[in-house]
Amino acid sequence: MTIFCNPISSKKRFLPFRKLNEVYSFSLFEKVSSVSASDWECVLQNRTLFLALPYLTLVEQCIYVKLNFRYILVYYKNKPCGIIYIQIANFNIDLFSNQIDTSKFNRLNIFKKIISSNKNDGHLMLITCGNNLLSGDFGFLFDEKINKKTASELLLNIIDLISKEEKLRGIISATLIKDFVKPLEPYKLFESKNYFQFIVDPRLIIQVQSNIKTLDDYIESFSKKYRKRAKAVLNLFRDVESRVLNTEEIKKYEIELYDLYSEVFERAKFKLLKLPQNYFSDLKVLYPQTFFIKAFFYDKQIVAFVSSFLIPNSSIEAHYIGFNYEFNAKLNLYQNILYSLINDAIINKCTSVNLGRSAAEIKSTVGAFPENLYCYIKPQNTISKLFLNPFIDLLNPSPWIPRNPFK
Repeated sequence: MTIFCNPISSKKRFLPFRKLNEVYSFSLFEKVSSVSASDWECVLQNRTLFLALPYLTLVEQCIYVKLNFRYILVYYKNKPCGIIYIQIANFNIDLFSNQIDTSKFNRLNIFKKIISSNKNDGHLMLITCGNNLLSGDFGFLFDEKINKKTASELLLNIIDLISKEEKLRGIISATLIKDFVKPLEPYKLFESKNYFQFIVDPRLIIQVQSNIKTLDDYIESFSKKYRKRAKAVLNLFRDVESRVLNTEEIKKYEIELYDLYSEVFERAKFKLLKLPQNYFSDLKVLYPQTFFIKAFFYDKQIVAFVSSFLIPNSSIEAHYIGFNYEFNAKLNLYQNILYSLINDAIINKCTSVNLGRSAAEIKSTVGAFPENLYCYIKPQNTISKLFLNPFIDLLNPSPWIPRNPFK
């Protein structure tokens, strides 16, 4: 497919129906409020909550200080056929200061100079097709009538145009398309556009069999060794009260919840951005019947919480968690949080639980199985190419040993 559209500057790039070729065009928006809701929904068709305009509105309102956003509607003969969601982030170049081998660049001192002079500024700019707050492929959707090759061509050419128009190529920058359970097709097309494919930490999925009616049933399917361990872990929670918080309670405990979230965030391997304090309460207001926060109380104080989305009769999607690391050592908070999510899935007749990324080995001990996630990254200039390997190293899967607790 030939693309005829050229980069343009100024606000002309926000003109509607910019032609890509004789049949395809696109419209670009900076604010979700400017997007045609009917055209967006025509493509979305409720296929995912995380590309719905109400959710994207909340993200824009909460995270606007740290991210810029671009929303793209793709048209076939002026009929909506695709949607693309982009986040643009600056993050601290000092993130790489301990990971780059500068020895072979001593003559120019290129990295030492960049890092030392800019370590307190966000000089690494990343354009992400997808959502940096979530694990999953929430960057684009196309009408199912469009074949994969055409969809990939449209996606790559539009992202490339937007990258040029954002003037990302003039500074240290990269383009990232994230998190796919299966590699995107055709791979040679991505390769020809200078994208590198790599794998990040897998997401961990619990499958709940139809014969499982209670958490006890689920644990009984474990081998003797893991069944004994599970009961010991759950026994530590005998003096812990768990409670699903309503909207008022989330606001009441907002500071405590945020402090617990911050404890976990500060220990993360890659910290691109931190949620604002009001994120959880705003999300509950937006999705009162879908989004939940369960808090865990010990000795009358909140020591942990887990947030999740309930997709009725389908799945529970774990979102953010928080816990006190001191109490975690005493009460095994983390594993009990995982069992709590499994129990919620059983009660709500869900067939799976998406536990997200990180802590893969622990999650596998409660019955989760890994799904690899494929990403594609394109450095935008010579300097950013030198940062490519350290960047991928940050995102590459951590070594872990899969466990299988089942008989």
